[in-house]
Amino acid sequence: MTFHRYVALGDSFTEGVGDPDPTRPNGLRGWADRVAEVLATRTDDFGYANLAIRGRKLGPIVEEQLEPALALRPDLVTIHGGGNDVLRPRVDLDGLAATYDDAIGRLTATGARVVMFTIFDPGSSGIYAAVRGRMAIFNEWVREIADTHGADVVDMWRMRHIDIGQVMDADRMHLNASGHRHMATEVLAKLDVPHDLAPHEPREVPPLARREQWSQNARWTREFLGPWIHRRVTGRSSGDGVEPKRPTLLPVDGGVG
Repeated sequence: MTFHRYVALGDSFTEGVGDPDPTRPNGLRGWADRVAEVLATRTDDFGYANLAIRGRKLGPIVEEQLEPALALRPDLVTIHGGGNDVLRPRVDLDGLAATYDDAIGRLTATGARVVMFTIFDPGSSGIYAAVRGRMAIFNEWVREIADTHGADVVDMWRMRHIDIGQVMDADRMHLNASGHRHMATEVLAKLDVPHDLAPHEPREVPPLARREQWSQNARWTREFLGPWIHRRVTGRSSGDGVEPKRPTLLPVDGGVG
């Protein structure tokens, strides 16, 4: 299938946080840019918009991005949301699902191909273990909503062949460049679009001594966890003052891997 108008919606995952590129809007590349670069080679009239903004919860994603996306009349939409919701102390998962269901219904009603995402499985230990159950419930809602409306799902929860630690950035919250490249290959595979993107190659990670682990954890707490908690307490978001990197459909320059 050839797509002509691709619109990406969501949060930091779709904006491309963790994959810096100072030559691009917002200083980021990300998996959606990589997907767009491949799709652009298949037609002469391709346009790509990316409305995602870091820190956004699902409600604001729908409120701020859905109508502008519909106005662009896309034939392909990717949407990721919910990750910032399940990390909060309290979340109404059923209400969240109802919001998502309505948004996906409106998108698929246009005839556009719609791709959704589940949240990765954090495992039974580590910083996200306490909300693993919430993630699993939310993911089941994503699959049900996709089934209801005929959307596709890139199921990160089931990507057991990937070592999460190897594709995460230093903040342990976002994909690194390798992770974004891998996610682009997963989306293109779901769309059945051939490409030349290099696959993710696992690398050897030597085990750390206990003292080194403590040192890394202390640095991560100081540089990432502390500021994240401070923003939550003060009602601020990492996306405050950030504009969409591509608010309208624009041609795409070629990219590499």
